[in-house]
Amino acid sequence: MYENRETAGSPWTFLTRGEGETRELASRLARLLRPGDVILLVGELGSGKTTFVKGLAEGLGVRERVISPTFTLHREYRGRLPLHHLDAYRLRGARDLSDLGVEELLEGEGVVAVEWGERARELFGDEYLEVNLSYGGEDNERVIRLFPGGGTWMERLGALGEDAHGG
Repeated sequence: MYENRETAGSPWTFLTRGEGETRELASRLARLLRPGDVILLVGELGSGKTTFVKGLAEGLGVRERVISPTFTLHREYRGRLPLHHLDAYRLRGARDLSDLGVEELLEGEGVVAVEWGERARELFGDEYLEVNLSYGGEDNERVIRLFPGGGTWMERLGALGEDAHGG
């Protein structure tokens, strides 16, 4: 199973070994999600952003297949909470995402997950959770760092960290 590593700058750092563990971590995070939550996914091409969203979807009870919205820019999935999966890769910045109507999505009962989220960070103030994915030492390893914005993220992530330790 994935392991939690406390490091400087992010007390929520996890090492996953393979897509299954990355999805499991995201699925556990999904249990903590509330309407209006924003997840910004940051990482290199192929680092696991879409895999992480697949895990979020599983944790929310989504039954349909999750695919990257690179060309459609937005996909919606139905589960315990609606999941709005956005991709900012081809966008020039936060304004382009705003033009897609993301504010209306935030007013609803759903959760917004944005791949290449660093391109839209300014649109959300400090009310988001940044999920930073990077390659680990082995081919199938990923280092996943969670950086809480405002709101109740600190409290909620504490429960996720305890969960990783079997608490």
